[in-house]
Amino acid sequence: MQDVVGQSGDALQAAPVVEIGQHRQRPRIAPFDRPAGIAQQGIDASIRDNAGEDAAGNVPAADNQDFLHAGIVADDQGEIMSYQITVQPSGRAFSAEAGETLLDAGLRQGLILPYGCKDGACGACKGKVVSGTVDHGKSQPHALTDEEKAAGMTLFCCASAQTDLVIECKQLSLASDIPVKTLPSRIEKLDKLAPDVIEMHLRLPANERFEFLAGQYIDILLKDGKKRSYSLASAPRDENMLELHIRHVPGGLFTEQVFSTLKVRDILRFNGPHGSFYLREDSPKPMILLAGGTGFAPVKSIVEHAIAKNISRPMFIYWGAKARVDLYQNALPEKWAADHANIKYIPVLTEPAAGDEWPGRTGFVHQAVLADFPDLSGHQVYACGSPLMIEAAKRDFAAQGMPEEEFFADAFTFSTT
Repeated sequence: MQDVVGQSGDALQAAPVVEIGQHRQRPRIAPFDRPAGIAQQGIDASIRDNAGEDAAGNVPAADNQDFLHAGIVADDQGEIMSYQITVQPSGRAFSAEAGETLLDAGLRQGLILPYGCKDGACGACKGKVVSGTVDHGKSQPHALTDEEKAAGMTLFCCASAQTDLVIECKQLSLASDIPVKTLPSRIEKLDKLAPDVIEMHLRLPANERFEFLAGQYIDILLKDGKKRSYSLASAPRDENMLELHIRHVPGGLFTEQVFSTLKVRDILRFNGPHGSFYLREDSPKPMILLAGGTGFAPVKSIVEHAIAKNISRPMFIYWGAKARVDLYQNALPEKWAADHANIKYIPVLTEPAAGDEWPGRTGFVHQAVLADFPDLSGHQVYACGSPLMIEAAKRDFAAQGMPEEEFFADAFTFSTT
């Protein structure tokens, strides 16, 4: 997730309203040994110098106190209005407040539903309303068409209940087993991989263990409750050091700072893990890993995790970029392919520069997959990149036999606000 709404990072102050489990809530902060700059009633700054570190230079421990859920809409008597949501086929039920998205309500109560961008752009959270009425919210037309709305479909990241509902979608029990945390971290490394891409490493507190699934993302917490989400490029075995690939977005609240004033040892707070884009380890199917630009980050996490777990399924990595310089870690997938017989790497450029002397594939990256796999019925696809790339891949892959339930996507939607 890349300097994206619901998936990327921009700004320099931690918010007095933080994101927990993808749902906005207000913290009740109990007394603890706070680092300088963190107040009793809220967090004043998420990026600062090393004031407040212990003698060993450790990042201060996280505040793991409970959080209070803030109601959204009240009736004339001041009571919070809520509706019962029943999920089929599991039969699980949860409550959703008026104005609260179904996804946020489910996450708040421990039900992990499929989702990706959380911005109505990727369609990963699409499901059916079997009975009841919803407000579809600000879903984007390419992700949810008028015809789909008429057929009872909605995007759970945008839709809010207007009555009690019965909805139809899959639950993701594996992701729900991992706790969502809010933690401080220290910037350990800032390396420019390309003119517009920086690799950032975040070191966690020595006494904290951060679990996640390969392919998931975290939210960097910003001033005034804003956040930016980034996919984790590191594998889950790296529990105390997280790797992010940050693309510069001109005017971006956070990325402008990453590329100018942020420095090693500054402190950031984040919340996670999030997302239903992660490696399904129980499947034997060959994997096609489709990355556009910094969509390579979660692909890197998935591949390195698969290698560490000795997963021998065939993996076909397609990385699309504009020019050779944009394949900012090209040597890494080349090494994977050289070292592991089950891994193939196919880089694809849309506009090779004059000096690139590019001998490889050109065009749209998803079209390279179509050319190589006329029949996709026996494969599993993980696609990460722009909403347009995701939309085109999902549509065209389905035409060549790709089962909808085997297509997993993480769309990056960029923002400067």
